Amino acid sequence: MSRLIDRRQWSKGKSTVNRQRFLRRYKSQIKKAISEQINKRSVTDLDSGENISIPSRDIREPTFRNGDGGVRERVYPGNKEFITGDRIKRPLSGEGKGQGRRASDSGEGQDEFKFEISKDEYLDLLFEDLELPRLTTTQSKKTERFKTVRAGYKTEGVPANLSVIRSLRGALARRIALSGESRRNLRELTEALEQDEENLSEQEREEMRLQIEELRQRIAKVPFIDTFDLRFHSFVKQPMPATQAVMFCLMDVSGSMDQATKDMAKRFFLLLYLFLSKTYKHVNVVFIRHHTQAKEVDEQEFFYSQETGGTVVSSALKLMDEIIRARYSPALWNIYAAQASDGDNWGDDSPICQDLLAQRILPVVKYYSYIEITKRNHQSLWEHYAELAGEFKNFAMQQIEEPEDIYPVFRELFKKQHA
Repeated sequence: MSRLIDRRQWSKGKSTVNRQRFLRRYKSQIKKAISEQINKRSVTDLDSGENISIPSRDIREPTFRNGDGGVRERVYPGNKEFITGDRIKRPLSGEGKGQGRRASDSGEGQDEFKFEISKDEYLDLLFEDLELPRLTTTQSKKTERFKTVRAGYKTEGVPANLSVIRSLRGALARRIALSGESRRNLRELTEALEQDEENLSEQEREEMRLQIEELRQRIAKVPFIDTFDLRFHSFVKQPMPATQAVMFCLMDVSGSMDQATKDMAKRFFLLLYLFLSKTYKHVNVVFIRHHTQAKEVDEQEFFYSQETGGTVVSSALKLMDEIIRARYSPALWNIYAAQASDGDNWGDDSPICQDLLAQRILPVVKYYSYIEITKRNHQSLWEHYAELAGEFKNFAMQQIEEPEDIYPVFRELFKKQHA
């Protein structure tokens, strides 16, 4: 009875491989569609998949046709509608493209190609080429990551770890050591027999032939490779220090922030939270809401609490500084912060915010981003922060006016820094 064994890679998941190949092939079109559709999503559905449409012209397969070179004689059938020099009008909207609103009795076309990507595929494409700036490896009290590294060779192991080159090198050295003298004697006897064969007697020639044959047998008894020659790769697990990071999310929930502005701030922070949880493992997130007073809250309260009040931005910065001093040593943690506000602040408080950032926060954080969500002219808080942006390289500020600006601003703030 014959059996067929399919040893091809992914033999049971060929559709998965084909899907990944498709995503790689049309990556630019998919990313463009994602960037356009993310602005239409609400706060609660950013962690789900997405339906993607790709124009049919972008998925056509390339074809090969004969060129116009050479001499050809052709006879074409005539028609009753056109003559030489006529110009054909472009079909009206809806005639064959499958997406217009006007009915037509003529024309052909092809619908756009639509498919659904999963949550993981959506997030991978959404956060591609993004990173936390200036992230460095810090000391860690506990080690959870290990890297497998080579640690020389050993004489025992599994066949998968066999080092063919090192084994053959050892076998060659052994053969040279055991048969080197015999090979040298064989070479000398063979040369002597060829040079002095006519001057030697028959008995001497026969003795030399016997010696040559004995040397050849002795050399042949040396095995080409022996178990003693086998060498296997040795691997050990090397502990890797964990990269620890903490992200402070500071959101203004004062009365000047209307519901639309708060929704945009929540969408930005939700995007940031998904990015951190998807891309990094050892990242703590500290949520701080503030009006006249600042308070550290959990994720649920941060996004859905209805509390509001006046505006004192420095209260959030003071609380952040206290938490850093108490729980997150800059020597052990990569510290990041993202602040969202509409820019409205108590007049005497903006200089205090500038001093707090310049003297206590910016010297210890890796990166601080400020997002002002407003359509109005910038106020004193933006002006004081602009002075910090010119002085500190780890400080960045952007403005969001419409929901369409959220994703581009997010990518600009956390784009990968190329050397």
